This record gives sequence, structure tokens and C-alpha cells, in this order.
Amino acid sequence: MLTLVETGCANTGPRTQTLHLIDELKGRGAAVRTMEASTAREVDAVLDDPEERIVLAADSDEQVNAVLARVVRRLAPAPSERPDDLPAGRTIPDLPPLAVLPQGEVPGIVARLGLPEKPAEVAAAVAEGEVLRTDLMRHDGGGVCVDGVRLGGGDRPWTGVVALDDAVLADGSEQILACVVANADGYAAADDLVLAEPDPSDGRIDVAVAVPVTVGRLRKRVRIEVRRARGRAVAVQPEGKVAFVSDGLVGELGRKRTWWVEPGAALWRR
Repeated sequence: MLTLVETGCANTGPRTQTLHLIDELKGRGAAVRTMEASTAREVDAVLDDPEERIVLAADSDEQVNAVLARVVRRLAPAPSERPDDLPAGRTIPDLPPLAVLPQGEVPGIVARLGLPEKPAEVAAAVAEGEVLRTDLMRHDGGGVCVDGVRLGGGDRPWTGVVALDDAVLADGSEQILACVVANADGYAAADDLVLAEPDPSDGRIDVAVAVPVTVGRLRKRVRIEVRRARGRAVAVQPEGKVAFVSDGLVGELGRKRTWWVEPGAALWRR
């Protein structure tokens, strides 16, 4: 069985793409059912059957993120109940392969991962395409990231500690213009400055911190120094609050947060 999950936002617009996809899938002999999901919790109904094939109709990164976060929440074992067959370096099993049908706006995640965008292409990917395996980021607040996180940016510097594994990129004593925690390249740049060049399938997080540095003895000037590192887990502890964007979600971080990579945990149909 194949289930087409239409998110709440996608349902507010024309269903032309959805109807085209259903026709394409039925033309390939697939049995298709549709369901509306105005909340991530409603996706639970299609997660109980491991043979279920899922297509998510979405028009934003936030919608894709919400579904992935719900899947992880359902499938992640308790630390005390880690199964023997869990891949090394992971806290979650492989997620169910997910196909994404763009509705209206194409989610940035779809474009950056090179996933199909047209109904006929999505149908072909579901029926006979290959599965793309990418890394996934989790954080200790219970969320996930496919693209990554950008903290700060613009004209509002902030201070805080940024530590990736054993490398301290910022110790809290200097201003930070921007910090990126990147899995894919959606937030690899800030204010036209390329901070990182991440590979979403290399099993590592790319972290970069941009700080202003004063140089010169007689004619002092300020240049931007970018400190970069790759590793498994990063902790960011801001002093006060700092604005962030993560897979399209905008908010403020006012406490220490740790992100870590789940190598090869996300599966996509293409």
C-alpha cells in the first residue's frame, strides 16, 4: 500500500500536483490512499506497517522537518533499550524511505538533495527509483535537522561558547557574527560569506564560526575570521538569547544545546 500524506499547509492550495501524482501512481498499478495530516502526530497511522510506502505532499522545509521529527520520536529506542542491530554511531534505526511531492513552492531540502519535483518523476521514484541515504542531525531538545542551523547573522553579534567534539571554536570571550551547524548546504553561507561546504552523506557535522578580528598596529582594521571544523557532536551555549533558523523554523536559543549526527539514517526516494 502507498499512502500520500497531505500536510495542513499543502491542503490550503490547489491539489493539482496531488491529483497528477495519484494518476501517475495508479497508472503504474499502485494502490493509493490519501490522508490529511494537520499535525505531525497524525502521521503515526502510516508508521505501524513497515511495508508502507509514504509520499509527503509538502510546500516547505518546516513540513518535511515536522514529519521526520515525528518519525524519529516514534522509532528512537530508549537509551537503556538499545537494540543489538542498531548501526554503530547511531541512536536511531534507518527511517522509512520518504518521497516528497512539492506543492506550490519546492521545499529547499528537496532541491538541495536533488530529489524529484514533478509528479511523474516522484511516481517513478516511488515505483522503481533508488533510495538516497543521507545523514540526519538530532538535538537534545528533541528535534531534527536535514539542512542544519544558522545562529545569528545580520548586524546583531552575540557571544557564547561553541565546541565541536574536542575543538573549541569560540570560548565566550569574543563576539560572534554567525555560527552554522551544517549537514546540507542550506545555511552554509551568511551575509554572502561562505562558512561551510558540508556533505550530507559524510557522517559528519560541519561547524563554522565567523568572528571579527582587529588586525594591524598603526592602521587598525577589522577582518572576519572563519573558524571551521568537522565532527560528530557540537554544543552551543549562548550568553543570553540568539536568533536561529533551522530547516526553515525560526526561533531563539537561550540555553545550551547539543546537536549530533546520525550517519546515513535518513532515506529518500529519488
